[in-house]
Amino acid sequence: MEERGQPVRIGPEPYASWRRTTLGSITEAIEERVILDLAGDVSRSRVLDVGCGDGALACAVAARGAEVTGVDADPAMLAAARSRAARQGLAVAFAEGRLERLPFADASFDLVVAMTVLCFVPDAGGAVREMTRVLRPGGRLVIGELGRRSVWAGLRRVRGRLGSPTWKRARFRTASQLRVLMSDVGIEVDVMRGAVFFPPMGLLARLLAPADPWLGRHTTVGAAFIAATGAKLG
Repeated sequence: MEERGQPVRIGPEPYASWRRTTLGSITEAIEERVILDLAGDVSRSRVLDVGCGDGALACAVAARGAEVTGVDADPAMLAAARSRAARQGLAVAFAEGRLERLPFADASFDLVVAMTVLCFVPDAGGAVREMTRVLRPGGRLVIGELGRRSVWAGLRRVRGRLGSPTWKRARFRTASQLRVLMSDVGIEVDVMRGAVFFPPMGLLARLLAPADPWLGRHTTVGAAFIAATGAKLG
């Protein structure tokens, strides 16, 4: 069991198992596409993937020509991330560190991304403040989080009440809460997207996934995944 104040650690195997399912592979692809779309052209950019996990997003960004660093508090995740980068022949740097105390100098990166991370961090405000600190003025922050008002969130809350160590302490957010979290630390949010509007069923995911990008550009209502991006003021 995690100690109070410590981030939730899941480990690489649950992620790998999730991606092997139809529902997991479809959902993961949709969420990653949203983050990459909001990141835009990353070629020759210095990019930090905060809470990089097993390196899936970091490698996808590196494959687009960015100079990528991934940071995570879990050594097992970092080992999996390094193995992934090596298999793909990508030069990605990985470092161990807490999100609330990032081991990087001020203004070190052009772009900072964080995908489904803050929901597992006790001090989300401190983590976003640190992401902003290491971002250069005018640089962009992209955050993707688990939506609060969706069927997925409801089921996850039930699992948490039943004792799931993953979901017991997770916190889900609305689009407005995510916007405030970023605005409070000097990020001018200019784009908000929703994603994963289908219920957690593989067959429905397969049928409804093609409509997801259109829905996400028009609303965040009912989205299981919410993403926002904005520039650092000053």
